[in-house]
Amino acid sequence: PPPANTRRVPGPPDGGWGWVVVFGAFVSIGFAYAFPKGIAIFFKEIQDFFGTSYSEVAWVSSIMLATTYGAGPISSILVNRYGSRPVVMFGGLLCGIGMVSAAFCTSIIQLYICVGFITGLGLALNLQPSVIMIGKYFLKRRPIANGLAMAGSPVMLCTLAPLNQFLFDSFGWRGSFLILGAILLNCCVAGALFRPIGPGTASVKTQVTEEGKDALKQEVTEDAMEMNSLTNLPMKNKEEEGDRDCCEKINRYLDFSLFKHRGFLIYLIGNVLMFLGFFAPIIFLAPYAKHIGIDEYSAAFLLSILAIVDIVARPTTGIIANSKWVRPRIQYFFSFSIAFNGTCHLLCPLASSYTGLVIYSVFFGLAFGMVCAMLFETLMDLVGAARFTSAVGLVTIAECCTILLGPPIGGTLIDTFGDYKYMFIKCGVVMVLSGTFLFIMNYYNYRMLAKEEKERKAKEEDPKTVRTENEGRNNGIKETTQDGPELEPLREEQEGPKKEVNG
Repeated sequence: PPPANTRRVPGPPDGGWGWVVVFGAFVSIGFAYAFPKGIAIFFKEIQDFFGTSYSEVAWVSSIMLATTYGAGPISSILVNRYGSRPVVMFGGLLCGIGMVSAAFCTSIIQLYICVGFITGLGLALNLQPSVIMIGKYFLKRRPIANGLAMAGSPVMLCTLAPLNQFLFDSFGWRGSFLILGAILLNCCVAGALFRPIGPGTASVKTQVTEEGKDALKQEVTEDAMEMNSLTNLPMKNKEEEGDRDCCEKINRYLDFSLFKHRGFLIYLIGNVLMFLGFFAPIIFLAPYAKHIGIDEYSAAFLLSILAIVDIVARPTTGIIANSKWVRPRIQYFFSFSIAFNGTCHLLCPLASSYTGLVIYSVFFGLAFGMVCAMLFETLMDLVGAARFTSAVGLVTIAECCTILLGPPIGGTLIDTFGDYKYMFIKCGVVMVLSGTFLFIMNYYNYRMLAKEEKERKAKEEDPKTVRTENEGRNNGIKETTQDGPELEPLREEQEGPKKEVNG
């Protein structure tokens, strides 16, 4: 190939094959988000079949969701190593195997393993690569592309809710799991659409460059060790260099320096708190409707109503978030969406009839779609596209704890009080607190960013500061010359990590 193709990776095309990638992400993200919620249709029957409580059967979706989010670092490492296409196809295969195996389970523990861990891991391998591929294909239209891809969740939920009820009435929960396992194999087809962007030689060139850098770093380290032995320096430095190389290999896949990023920490704390009450209401909505005497198909239709509103809310939110008025302060819009979601849950206990539940489903679908449409866009806005892969992996592993505990805590409240309203109140309070925290801390973050930018500009415009920096740079050059060239490899070795941290 011509040398021009190996010098740099092409930028995002913002269209073309990218819209096919959006369709593939639409399918993969749809199954990843909607399947753990749609399977709640079977919970009442599985609970009666195995004689378990609400909290015990809620662990099925809880483990699946926690595995989907907790396996984020594994998914990020596999994507960085092999690319998005094979990872998504392998994830779809795991989903099918998990659900087919679940059809032959004889205890609730076996359902935890097959549906929770195996299927959840497959969904994790579908979720993150899909989001990452959209970030590679889109830049200017990225909020719109994310909104369209995220609309796959309500579309799938709208389809799965009545489909699962029909499958259960026709084939029972075991036969339904067999059919759902076959349906999930369509994730393999979606993954085949994720064509790598740019020529393949770009990745080869990057790999060769990284190998060259590692070899050069190893040579410098060996030279420095020889200099240490000549000057009787302790051999402890060699162990530190080995630890440093190990950390650099880990940071190649997961950038732990993000924990020093102020905006990333604010996003992480707010989201960890939010997910304590994010999934429980949608999981218990259909069982709650059956509990108050609504028939099975009408209860399942509540999820379809929520999903239909969600379908409209996600792309609409993407368009609004991409506007010139909202995008510069998109974190405020995200905070408002979370607080609005919590307010809906606080008002849900007032809905004691089917009409009231329909109204709740409409507003819940609107709020749920707003949060999901901006969930990854706000993270990419904070850390940038280059560090987004690592950021998603670190965020999901931190969120999996509250995702794991959210639905079982709600089930425990239902078992303890015999009423669903305490579960909805708990979720509402948690999400209102999360939205308030994010709004206040993002206001602080924007103020600090503006202050830092103002200081940087003042520093660049002040001639005295520039003169002082030049004098200090000249003095450093003189000191380097006086020390002699024989200590330069050692000095470069010691200053190398400082430059990387500053960078």
